[in-house]
Amino acid sequence: MESDAGVELDPRDELVSHLGVLRAFALSLCKNPTLADDLVQETVMKAWKSIDSFEVGTNMRAWLFTILRNSYYNVHAKSRREVGDAEGVLTENLSVKPDHDGRLAYQDFLDAFEKLPDEQREALTLVGASGFTYQEAAEMCNVATGTMKSRVGRARQRLVELRELSDDDSLELTESGTLAVLMSSRPVQVS
Repeated sequence: MESDAGVELDPRDELVSHLGVLRAFALSLCKNPTLADDLVQETVMKAWKSIDSFEVGTNMRAWLFTILRNSYYNVHAKSRREVGDAEGVLTENLSVKPDHDGRLAYQDFLDAFEKLPDEQREALTLVGASGFTYQEAAEMCNVATGTMKSRVGRARQRLVELRELSDDDSLELTESGTLAVLMSSRPVQVS
């Protein structure tokens, strides 16, 4: 990467600018803020260690998302053998969300989002909330572009079914990531 003055910039300097979207992606995958933070930290450490393998001029964010995704699936496979709070009894009692309509609608969305298969949640997060193109998301997930489009379409349709929405319904949501994931012909009201 070069600056305006033509001086070669170190890609390590760009890492920090992607922390927010990395955390959002990690949170969408593991649904646990502490684990998401750990996953982002592991991603940054792996990226820092392997920064020499990064091709300057390519998409740093896509490279980091791929590292994060692979780390998540490695941890996810390992965690299947561990015993934890599988039913969420302990974590449900840790905090109480405010009761206003936007938060309730957002919680309804999260409940439906969590019911989607991993591949569909991942596809919606990459394409809808993180702004990657279908092709970029497909490359990160090592699938065909058509497969990514299909996953996004099926996931959006399943969310509509789970939320029992009709074409006339509008969504009142306060979360921009949720809006991006659900964008379709359906009217959306931001509160």
